[in-house]
Amino acid sequence: MFQHSLFTPAALTVTEITRYLHELFESDDILRDVWVQGEISNLSRPSSGHLYFTLKDSAAALRCVIWRSAAQRLQLPLQNGLAVEAHGAINIYERDGVYQLYIDTLRPAGEGQLYQQFLRLKARLEAEGLFDSERKRPLPERPTSIGIVTSPTGAALQDMLNTLRSRYPLAQVILAPTSVQGETAPAEIINAIQQLNSLEELDVILLARGGGSLEDLWAFNDERVVRAIIGSRVPIITGIGHETDFTLADFAADARAPTPTGAAVMATPEKAEIEDEISTAIYRLNHHLNTILEKRRNALEDAHLRLLRLSPLWRIQNNRQHLDDINRQMYTALSYSLRLHRSNWMGMSQRLEALNPLSVLQRGYAVLSRADGSIVHSVAQVSTDDRIHARLADGALVTRVEKILKAGGKETS
Repeated sequence: MFQHSLFTPAALTVTEITRYLHELFESDDILRDVWVQGEISNLSRPSSGHLYFTLKDSAAALRCVIWRSAAQRLQLPLQNGLAVEAHGAINIYERDGVYQLYIDTLRPAGEGQLYQQFLRLKARLEAEGLFDSERKRPLPERPTSIGIVTSPTGAALQDMLNTLRSRYPLAQVILAPTSVQGETAPAEIINAIQQLNSLEELDVILLARGGGSLEDLWAFNDERVVRAIIGSRVPIITGIGHETDFTLADFAADARAPTPTGAAVMATPEKAEIEDEISTAIYRLNHHLNTILEKRRNALEDAHLRLLRLSPLWRIQNNRQHLDDINRQMYTALSYSLRLHRSNWMGMSQRLEALNPLSVLQRGYAVLSRADGSIVHSVAQVSTDDRIHARLADGALVTRVEKILKAGGKETS
């Protein structure tokens, strides 16, 4: 039989009961780390940067808060009616006395199961060694032909083409169009990779698409696509989604770029670097050619000189020069001889002139000769009445000797 207590229990204030509930929420392990699925409604974005909305399903609603620090990290654009899975902790908002979910992570509804499937498949393929770094192939430094596997209508293709055109216009680009989302995408991606592998001149393949949710990127988590990447004859670079997006194709590829544009950058050298290398190569080539030409020019000049020395013309010119030297020497010797003879002749002329009787006669002397032409040197050669021929400077006289006087004035008989 029920009996009333003799003492009425003390009443709790609203604050006390609210704090008690707050402590209960904080002490519950499930409520401190919970995923809640629902549809967003009543989304509010105040200037503080915090986000407020309600998660609801067909039977209930739950108020939610995302603080600004967590909201800035969100990559999922929120809007009313969006089905999501929210992670966080449930607690009491004491002022209004309501419980609400304080969210730190959001993902589209259904990604939780997809992510678990992703992890299981990744672990199995990783255990097979398909993601080992040892099997990664080196990328070509100067690809001549680049294959692209992506959607022909997506922005990713134009971004890659613009990047390839600006960085490395020398490479030929071959597009293998494919769907990048949906049920048929894995088979189309595999077919595109195989078609490019059939080209003998292909150097590298870019497998790319723009960003999206885990479900949007799921074709690149398909095991068949992973094995097609590993079985590719040429290296493959993936550029799938955004920098934070990872797919199994990224782990299987030979290199992973954060974006499609990054894949194009990774596959090609910078045009400026190539121009610098070409300029350096041209400079070295010119220097090498100039050195060779200088050596050949010197060798040609030496050969030309040797040929001239061995040629008849050189001998003729050399002999002609030798003849000129002989002529010069003869002329010099003859000139010297002529000068010497002239000098001797002049000396002899002067001496002859000095001994010339005519010169003596010019001074008033005469040359006496007898009738027989003998020169009279002494008075003893003549007698009185002898006819004497006297030669003067300007003529001759015939005289007769009347008297003979010897030296000292003594007369002879």
